Amino acid sequence: MKHIAVLTSGGDAPGMNACIRAVVRTGLYHGMKVTGVVAGYEGLINGDFRDMDYASVGNIIQRGGTILKTARSKEFMTAEGRKKAYDHVNAQGIEGIVIIGGDGSFRGADVFTTEYPDIKVIGIPGTIDNDLFGTDFTIGYDTAINTVVNAVDNIRDTATSHNRLFFVEVMGRDAGLIALRSGIAVGAEAILIPETKTHIDKLITQLERGWKRQKSGHVIIVAEGDDAGGAFKIAEIVQQKFDKLETKVAILGHIQRGGHPTCMDRVLATRLGYESVIGLREGKNRMMAGQVSGQVKFTPFSQTVKHIMDVNDTILKIAEIMSL
Repeated sequence: MKHIAVLTSGGDAPGMNACIRAVVRTGLYHGMKVTGVVAGYEGLINGDFRDMDYASVGNIIQRGGTILKTARSKEFMTAEGRKKAYDHVNAQGIEGIVIIGGDGSFRGADVFTTEYPDIKVIGIPGTIDNDLFGTDFTIGYDTAINTVVNAVDNIRDTATSHNRLFFVEVMGRDAGLIALRSGIAVGAEAILIPETKTHIDKLITQLERGWKRQKSGHVIIVAEGDDAGGAFKIAEIVQQKFDKLETKVAILGHIQRGGHPTCMDRVLATRLGYESVIGLREGKNRMMAGQVSGQVKFTPFSQTVKHIMDVNDTILKIAEIMSL
């Protein structure tokens, strides 16, 4: 394989730049031409390519976001859009593509390589949600949870000073892994996630127990996809039933996606970027490179996108006990 391309797709995640850097430098080391695709699948459709060299990825390992930009492409979901993308890829002489993204990106890649099997594709898990099968951690997850922890530590200072109850909403429309891990780390009184049903009465009981123990501040972590309707709705219901504490809501939003990637995310991104190029050289195709128990594992796209992550029951129990 002489010519590969790299793109970032879907939501941005801290560590994507470190991964781009690893793909480019590994490819150049092995004598390949490396092309960057601007704005994900939209860049493939529009033929928005740039030649990458060692200098083009210098001083980016510490930067959040993605220098190649990212987008979600409706046109790529159509056969006509994928044909445009293939024509541009073929005209450039690109033989393999590394796609850094999440489940939606891999679904698109799986269809594309089925229709055009002469183009080999390897995926790298870049999403803050950590909800893909085939890797213990996704690129961006560690940075996101540390961002949440730092923010909630600050919020708890105010909660304690004013004896308030804070509902802090974090990202996680379909998966509550950000909420669960960060909630344990900040000592949250409760953690509400999509994978489990929220019982308001049980939550009130927990708050009553803390009130009797004269706890001076309360923080509840809510994943945005929680089945009770999100932080504002839950806070309103709780305030009506439990008026001993003034209730406040904090939505952390997109600050969880940005910022300098942690050491863990930089190293994971670098390793998976390297392994993706090696995988293409070895003829691998339609697979995601992940890290499981410290070892790199290649998982077919069909398995990464269909798997629903189960929440570890032990972690849930730990969170419950620690909130007492």
